[in-house]
Amino acid sequence: MSEIDQAVERNRAAGVSGLGEIPPPPRRKLAVVTCMDARIDVHRLLGLEPGDAHVIRNAGGVVTDDVIRSVAVSQRKLGTREVMVVQHTGCGMIGLSDDEFRSELERETGVRPAWSAEGFSDLEQEVRQGVERLRRSPFLLHRDAIAGFVLELESGLLRRVV
Repeated sequence: MSEIDQAVERNRAAGVSGLGEIPPPPRRKLAVVTCMDARIDVHRLLGLEPGDAHVIRNAGGVVTDDVIRSVAVSQRKLGTREVMVVQHTGCGMIGLSDDEFRSELERETGVRPAWSAEGFSDLEQEVRQGVERLRRSPFLLHRDAIAGFVLELESGLLRRVV
């Protein structure tokens, strides 16, 4: 049985219901931008429940144009007012070379991607840069309540960067 099939079976066995009763706007008016790393359980780490916050994830928790799109929708259509950018120690994107990755993909597929993997070398600087990109975006309504953190995987604690 594939992992997808097993996930569907676990879903059926869990008997989760009632999610449709939760209103779509996040109760805490919070959006969290973070990494897709499977070790990061945002709800558990931040003490959140379903319906509390929007969680926007990608490789590295990097603030890209698509993240800005999601945060703009979150704020303008669903009422969020605060944004947390949370990146973490031990991230696989640290040290990833965009050029090498693009070249690898081109060698294997014959097509060079137009997008960048968004690898980075300095974790704290990447957090600062992400927060700054959000604060500069004309598409966001609430740019004053944006904070950036590093999640220390060893302790599970957040360290504020900006």
